[in-house]
Amino acid sequence: MTFRRVVTAKNADGKSVVVSDGASPREVALKHTPGFISAPIWTTAGVPSLPYDGEDPMASDGTLLQPAGGSTFLIVTFPPDAVMMSPEFQPALAGAEHLAAAPGIAETFEVDSPGMHTTPTMDYGVVLRGRITLELDDGATVALATGDSVVQHGTRHAWRNPNSEPATVAFVLIGADTR
Repeated sequence: MTFRRVVTAKNADGKSVVVSDGASPREVALKHTPGFISAPIWTTAGVPSLPYDGEDPMASDGTLLQPAGGSTFLIVTFPPDAVMMSPEFQPALAGAEHLAAAPGIAETFEVDSPGMHTTPTMDYGVVLRGRITLELDDGATVALATGDSVVQHGTRHAWRNPNSEPATVAFVLIGADTR
């Protein structure tokens, strides 16, 4: 699946125009986690400025985890958990792929608790398609379905898909001040 990304800005005459229309250059379907799609759409390292400077932040392989005031918008499709439970699943190969697909974020994942992670961000999430489970500390879970949203304040969590169909979630991660 390709997620269409339309980027608009103003031209030299101040008129609104489309400057880009297509998939994000960093969208990737992971080979070693079949059905997992990571589509980083846009990222800013700080407060955005206008007018748009024409630079596509997704044209390079930089971190997706931004400092305080920065943001990342990404769309993720999670395959059913059965993919990771398959005898053919190779965690080492999948881990390396996740590090490449989501630099900065992937490093926050806990080795001893697969899937669990904590980022220094406030996150907005919206389930675009399917059903998925948000797992919090001590195994507490929240079932989410298409149209549901979640706001997380730097909480330790994991995304689980115990269902038979993939789930797609859009996220905005905002770098937080962690005084």
